[in-house]
Amino acid sequence: MTKLETFLDVLAGSQTPNDIQSLVEGLRESYGVSNAVYHAVNVGPMPYAALTYSSEWMQYYHDQKFVQVDPVVKGALRQFHPMDWKQLDWSGRGSREFLGEAITAGVCNQGLSVPIRGPNGQFALFTINDNCSDDSWEKFSKEYKRDMMLISHYIHRRVVEIIVPEDESDTRSLSPRETDSLRYLSLGFSRGQIADKLKISEHTLRVYIDSARHKLGALNTIHAVTTAFSRGLISF
Repeated sequence: MTKLETFLDVLAGSQTPNDIQSLVEGLRESYGVSNAVYHAVNVGPMPYAALTYSSEWMQYYHDQKFVQVDPVVKGALRQFHPMDWKQLDWSGRGSREFLGEAITAGVCNQGLSVPIRGPNGQFALFTINDNCSDDSWEKFSKEYKRDMMLISHYIHRRVVEIIVPEDESDTRSLSPRETDSLRYLSLGFSRGQIADKLKISEHTLRVYIDSARHKLGALNTIHAVTTAFSRGLISF
């Protein structure tokens, strides 16, 4: 059984927020990273987090208002795709000082964060980080980046089910062609490749993608894919 399959097996049995906390702790051990973090801003009536950072660091982060200078948070609010920390802007004095204190507190020098947007404007962030060389982190990312993308959305979907059991989302369904179009996009196929697989023209494919995006209320194609996934309309 792969690491991802093991995760999905444990996730299926998660029934409470404490179960999600245990799951996140298990991810750290399973993938051999220093920290794993899931933080939902507005899934329920209060923010929710399952993480392996120390409580002291989390309180200090809050007290110092580091959210205002944290490049990970700033990037997540503007992007939909996974962010390698090395590609973020750490040039500001406040960001550099924050990074130094974070590393001292055990946050680590390498990280990957996945922004998550749910169907009702929900926003969450999944992060893993570790202390290692650039080469080691690049190797890890190549091997497990896709796992992290899937895990982030699976966790989010389960948290929503646990905290907000009533489905208040728009229930308009996607057509089979719309579903296939988004699924192939999520797997990294080009539009030309998808059109060939579906035996349709690229113009027709664009119509399906635009229709799906409209039904999902998505801002762009990446947002449509992540929204469809978060609703369970597509799977990888």
